[in-house]
Amino acid sequence: MTLNGPSPADLIDFDELLTPEELQTRATVRNFVNETIKPNIAGWYDEARFPVEIIPELGRMGLLGMHLKGYGCAGRSAVEYGLAGAELEAGDSGLRTFVSVQGSLAMSAIYKHGSEEHKQEWLPQMATGEAIGFFGLTEPTAGSDPASMKTFARRDGDDWVLNGSKRWIGLASLAKVGVIWAQTDEGIRGFVVPTDTPGFKATPIAPKMSMRASVQCDIELTDVRLPGSAVLPEVRGLKGPFSCLNEARYGILWGAMGAARDAFEDALAYSQERIQFDKPIAAFQLTQKKLVDMALEINKGFLLALHVGRKKDAGTLKLHQISVGKLNNVREAIEICREARTILGGNGISAEHPAMRHAANLESVRTYEGTDEVHTLILGQQLTGIAAYR
Repeated sequence: MTLNGPSPADLIDFDELLTPEELQTRATVRNFVNETIKPNIAGWYDEARFPVEIIPELGRMGLLGMHLKGYGCAGRSAVEYGLAGAELEAGDSGLRTFVSVQGSLAMSAIYKHGSEEHKQEWLPQMATGEAIGFFGLTEPTAGSDPASMKTFARRDGDDWVLNGSKRWIGLASLAKVGVIWAQTDEGIRGFVVPTDTPGFKATPIAPKMSMRASVQCDIELTDVRLPGSAVLPEVRGLKGPFSCLNEARYGILWGAMGAARDAFEDALAYSQERIQFDKPIAAFQLTQKKLVDMALEINKGFLLALHVGRKKDAGTLKLHQISVGKLNNVREAIEICREARTILGGNGISAEHPAMRHAANLESVRTYEGTDEVHTLILGQQLTGIAAYR
């Protein structure tokens, strides 16, 4: 695959649907991934290390909060954000997840719901990567049902005091600030929490079998005292965190296809070089069927992502359409990565090849920002008018 050319999986001239600006954004991120990520990702994954040294370059490329406008953010389109996410996840899901947690979750929460003071203080730092952010919603007993969260913020004079716990919170041990969602006597509210606040503790979760080049944490909040100004003033209830989750879910439907494409391209190249029975295994009908089936799903997945992205940019996107993309593209991407591994044979379990790493990572992507079951029920409600999860 050339720097700004089509993937070997492209059977439909997909690039004809992209603008010159979109192609350039993709080329810039692809070059970074090819030069900086792919030569090192197997080692980072094996060491279970998130490469913090790449953060400044992500900031310089304008990838942190890239879809936000002002406050040092790049203000790029939804489609450009999606293309960037696909290229990052072709490197590794954990690295695309960093950009998502930073921009689509933590920065979006402050951008959408914070005060002007919150925005001025934090967004410029976060756009450059000087400050890492986290988004604290999920709890040990509240995953798909965030309304059941136990973390509580009580009033104490002009202050708020938070107690509770969060789990599977990306970046929290590296972060300078986070947005934590808590129950209050006024309903669920969001709070801007600097991580040097007394009573805040973040502990990385280990060992993990997936997302090893990434950081997810347990958070403990023990009498965390915040000023009244820490609360996000512009939102109450779950519509606050959900508005941010939808931004992250949108990025996933592009990112998953990037991982699938990378696994496919590696398997295709291998099949053309691997000789068995006096010919390359790409010459066998069963191998060609696998390659064709994978390529078809990659083409359909990118078309779906682009359609959703165009609607997002036009302001016509319906929320259930994000669920269509998240459910379909992650599910198909996992199957593509597993099928790619079969073409690689025994060599497919080697870190030299990305298919198994991508498949393992995608198991996490399949779970976070809404499980298959949650998105299925969202779409079931859209079709039937019945909310089966209530």
